[in-house]
Amino acid sequence: MRAAEELRRILRRIDGRGYKTYKDIEGVYNCGEYVLFVDHVQGDPFASPSRVRVQVPQKVAGFPEDAYHNKSREIALRDFLTRRFFDASTNFCKGRRGTGKSGIISIDRPGQEILERSSAFVTEPYVEVRFVMGLPAFGRTVAGRHAEAMFFEELPQIVRASLFFKHLDESTLYEHIEVAEDADFLRKQLVHLGLVAFVADEAILPRASGVDSRPLTGGRVVPFESPESLRVKVILPNRGAISGMGIPKGVTLVVGGGYHGKSTLVRALELGVYDHIPGDGREFVVTNPYAVKIRAEDGRRIEKVDISPFINNLPFGQNTGAFSTEDASGSTSQATNIIEALEVGVQLLLIDEDTSATNFMIRDHRMQELVSKDKEPITPFIDKVRQLYRDIRVSTILVIGGSGDYFDVADRVLCMVEYKPYDRTKEARAIAKKHTAERKSEGGKHFGGISERIPLAHSFDPSKGRREVKISSKGLQSIAFGTHKIDLGAIGQLVDKSQTRAIGDAIYYATRYMDGRRTLKKIVDAVLRDMEEGLDVLNPRPVGDYAMFRGLELAAAANRLRTLSVRQKRIKEMTNDE
Repeated sequence: MRAAEELRRILRRIDGRGYKTYKDIEGVYNCGEYVLFVDHVQGDPFASPSRVRVQVPQKVAGFPEDAYHNKSREIALRDFLTRRFFDASTNFCKGRRGTGKSGIISIDRPGQEILERSSAFVTEPYVEVRFVMGLPAFGRTVAGRHAEAMFFEELPQIVRASLFFKHLDESTLYEHIEVAEDADFLRKQLVHLGLVAFVADEAILPRASGVDSRPLTGGRVVPFESPESLRVKVILPNRGAISGMGIPKGVTLVVGGGYHGKSTLVRALELGVYDHIPGDGREFVVTNPYAVKIRAEDGRRIEKVDISPFINNLPFGQNTGAFSTEDASGSTSQATNIIEALEVGVQLLLIDEDTSATNFMIRDHRMQELVSKDKEPITPFIDKVRQLYRDIRVSTILVIGGSGDYFDVADRVLCMVEYKPYDRTKEARAIAKKHTAERKSEGGKHFGGISERIPLAHSFDPSKGRREVKISSKGLQSIAFGTHKIDLGAIGQLVDKSQTRAIGDAIYYATRYMDGRRTLKKIVDAVLRDMEEGLDVLNPRPVGDYAMFRGLELAAAANRLRTLSVRQKRIKEMTNDE
């Protein structure tokens, strides 16, 4: 470890020289209150900024052990420190100066969700943050004096303001930690309560806009209020007693007129798999962690998926027991998305008819009379949704506004009226009894089997040109994997581009478990087990811009790699554990 003054001397020595001389500063420096790691120096001022870390000993940082003594609190504290470091860098860094990315100090920026990240760590010996610095230059000439100011004036102020407990607002910090801990506790209670989701009374569900996930403010914001018949009370570790709407296992319909809040409710439930920051409005909207939003996805590639529970007897003898296509229709893609989710352990399906294929959701009696079942390959979801719960114990929450025939298969019906939910189950059942459905069920006696698939390692090639591994995220919804693009646009529960970045590297990491015998689920489970040690397992270098994802999203991304090749397990193989 070198003294901090050595860094100062190097910066003064290379001032005015070629940019590549910045490489001389790579190393570890004792800065008194903290240790500075310059892990990687960018090649030029237009390249990705340099990767830097700071470790502050706990005797200096001073964080009480009760702020991170369990996993919920630890993750929330790390998230809080990342936010404070970002705020401090905005306040104390003078910003861009010179060419390209010169002059920036920045860290992974969290949104409304509290996620486990690789940007900050809290341990008994130290606190660590990982961030980037744009080493300043004019043209491609080192601006050493500006770099010196960044390292010796700006960075110390940022560190002291964000990583020293005595300089943080203690009540705000503990509120952040306790909200996350309570939400995690509540989510774990769902199974004991026989619920798949919970929405707290007084929750604020509407968002500012379609591209702004902060809560809607001003105007007519209607706080959530549970119907009395579904109200549940829970005692949380920190907040104490709260009440709200508990949605039991089974089949739940969400109905109501247009613009009355149906999709807003279900969108909140989709994101209830995550904790949210204080003030978000959805702090205590929690959902079964194995919930998946399902939609139609025209044009996606499908590789040997058994969609026979939904689709059979395709023209020209196409095999739906191992269905493959380069350009799926709405119905085949939606069927595939359900089957792929079942393959890796989904427990709750969230479906909105607005993003579904109409012919996949319903076939009314008039169409049944005109087009006989032997000429219609699709078994609509209405005839399978109860079997999903009865045979596989997978629940469904479904937004439906166009077909009352679903009353026949629902356990409960929620009606949204001016953003308030009403339990209309009794009325829906009375209507179903009064107006007997004329359509005939086409679903058979059972849902059908789920054929597991075994990914083949040779189909995961991340190479590009002379580089053996070239993987990068392109925003939230796309991964460049070698020469191929993975489109994640239909995976609606990703909320942070750092999740996407981590998933890209996790797909490559997963290839170590692709031995021609392990199923996709076993491979995903193996990756998740390794990640219990932390996101760092995905990369041999310290990386500060990963965020935790679920195995469901990892599997969904792998399924959308257009080079994916699999083989299905034979029936007799499925009777034996590996």
